[in-house]
Amino acid sequence: MAGNTIGTIFKLTTYGESHGVAIGGVIDGCPSGVEINLEAIQYELDRRKPGQSKIVTQRKESDTVQFYSGIFEGKTTGTPIGFQIVNENQKSKDYSHIKDSYRPSHADKVYQDKYGVRDYRGGGRSSARETACRVVAGAIAKQVLSGIKVNAFTSSVGDLFINKMYQELDFSQIDSNDVRCPDSSTAQAMQEKIMQVRKSGDTIGGTITCVIQNVPAGLGEPVFDKLHADLGKAMLSINAVKGFEYGSGFCGAKMKGSEHNDLYNQDGTTQTNLSGGIQGGISNGMDIYFRVAFKPVATIMQDQETIDHEGNKVIMKGKGRHDPCVVPRAVPIVESMAAITILDHLLRSKTIKL
Repeated sequence: MAGNTIGTIFKLTTYGESHGVAIGGVIDGCPSGVEINLEAIQYELDRRKPGQSKIVTQRKESDTVQFYSGIFEGKTTGTPIGFQIVNENQKSKDYSHIKDSYRPSHADKVYQDKYGVRDYRGGGRSSARETACRVVAGAIAKQVLSGIKVNAFTSSVGDLFINKMYQELDFSQIDSNDVRCPDSSTAQAMQEKIMQVRKSGDTIGGTITCVIQNVPAGLGEPVFDKLHADLGKAMLSINAVKGFEYGSGFCGAKMKGSEHNDLYNQDGTTQTNLSGGIQGGISNGMDIYFRVAFKPVATIMQDQETIDHEGNKVIMKGKGRHDPCVVPRAVPIVESMAAITILDHLLRSKTIKL
């Protein structure tokens, strides 16, 4: 299986399956001499881990990370950082019913078609459990980035949206509720919506907005390595992601140039930021902001018609422990992938130093 590495200089390679012995990764290209706060890394993992609230999967995993290389006396050495997270709470028998059949809209059948074999236990490599490895790398990237701030939050669940600009929100309130929405009244409605959907045996999607602040101008390598293109790839590589838009996004397609252009101030900043902090694929020093769309989880606790490995129609009902909405747990994943991408571009830049 190819495609397990992301990055050009700051690289992350991940390994492992949902119900295997462990998951883990190797981070290459991390600068040396960076003080690493291990508690901060574990904190980020705790934000993503299962079983943390009543609106997420009840699989119980401590997601305790162990580092094996690349960190000595609390600092990075510049050598590959190897790490592992042991799987502690597998219930593989919950997936025996899909051994010979395929969940609709899941990766089951395409894995079978491509490789001729698949690990049906929890989805194997296609499981979102792999994203814990990304959070480890993202937490390290955040510490290297220092002054650059990366904040993501739940901006919608189903048809419930935050009706505020991100500048009006207090990012310190993101983790004040289980939904990770920094608007209390909207968060309450979102949580009630998720619980209602869960009780019906169904799932629901939503969006996450991410804001990256204090990014220097000049990041991005046109033509094919534009900053927003690499951010888009990073986000679209996350399980269940169906869409990515930055700046004005699809709303910009409805506007005239006279409405959409960001006029300059004399200091080089812009009066508006419909460009989303990126112009011509290069950061311009303004806030970078984007939105990521997540589909409803494919595994639902309702009867659905599907096919088995011989093409026969069968009825399937989901079993096991699954998120009714992946969005709240995906917030730290989005932040991590953003931090990984920004750090990689900083290290690639010949004119900007950390």
